[in-house]
Amino acid sequence: MLKSRKVSGRGEATGGAAHYAFGALDDDIIIKHRLLTRTTTTRGEPPLKKLQKKFTSFALETEKDSENYAECERLAKAFLQELKTFELPLVKTKAVIDANVREKENFNELNDKINRKIVEAHDDIEDLKKQLEESKVERKHKEECETIRKLIAAQPPRSQTQKLINDLEKEIASLEAENTASSRTLELRKKQFALLLHVVDELQNTIEEEQKSMMEEMRMAIYENKNIVEDATVSVAGGSSETPMAID
Repeated sequence: MLKSRKVSGRGEATGGAAHYAFGALDDDIIIKHRLLTRTTTTRGEPPLKKLQKKFTSFALETEKDSENYAECERLAKAFLQELKTFELPLVKTKAVIDANVREKENFNELNDKINRKIVEAHDDIEDLKKQLEESKVERKHKEECETIRKLIAAQPPRSQTQKLINDLEKEIASLEAENTASSRTLELRKKQFALLLHVVDELQNTIEEEQKSMMEEMRMAIYENKNIVEDATVSVAGGSSETPMAID
């Protein structure tokens, strides 16, 4: 939409408030009216109105009864001249319209072409995005492979690793043999210790039995000795009593 014209009064300051002669809608109506009437300026008489006046003058002159052929011819020539003058801008306008139509068709074709290019560009962008994602995944895989390769390269050779494995297997076998021998020795020691405990227990029982026997024998001996002493005492006591009696 065209901007409304700004009209400044005489003596108005440059920095003052803006005043508009017509509103935006009125401006459009005026421009449309000027295009229809071939009026390009607000000054002077519109060409269509001038043409109408020429035709009206010629028509009125032909309706008169007097013989005025010369005046009618003059007015007819003036009307035709004014018609040619009015027709020339119309021809120019038609040429401009045709050029605008062709330009519009070219613009539509160009617009369609640009839209197709935009669609193709969007498709290309999507394809490039997919390729970018695939490239990122591929690059990630390559980086992981490179990391694994570096780890593998940092490891010792296979022959050295195999030799180390063989040495460890031999050491494990040796330790297992030692463990088996130790287990057997421990089992033997357990049996020997159990036998020793049994022998000690039997020996202790034997010693206790012997001690009991000795104690019984000692007790019997003491008892016999005691009986002997008592018998001897009785005998001595009996002898003493018999002797005085003999003296008496």
